[in-house]
Amino acid sequence: MAIEVRIPTILRTYTDGQKAVEGSGDTLADLFADLESRHNGIRERLVDGGQLRRFVNVYLNDEDVRFLEGISTKLSDGDSVTILPAVAGGSGMSDGPREQR
Repeated sequence: MAIEVRIPTILRTYTDGQKAVEGSGDTLADLFADLESRHNGIRERLVDGGQLRRFVNVYLNDEDVRFLEGISTKLSDGDSVTILPAVAGGSGMSDGPREQR
């Protein structure tokens, strides 16, 4: 079973710079174990305590796996998994109206 995994820039040090790698597994957890066997250290960047890390977003065929079965989400041959680091920034608070320049 072949599954394409798209790797974000920040994790490409684990995949020798590859933007996408191939993996296999019946579930997302199995896929991450398979990736770890070929790309040492990548799993710990994705999983903590058997769950997806809080600041990692994983999509299965463009669906957020958090709304599916998380790390237990079942996979099929030909699926595409995209890993994205969560992006955050700014406080969201304003000190008042901004001056127009």
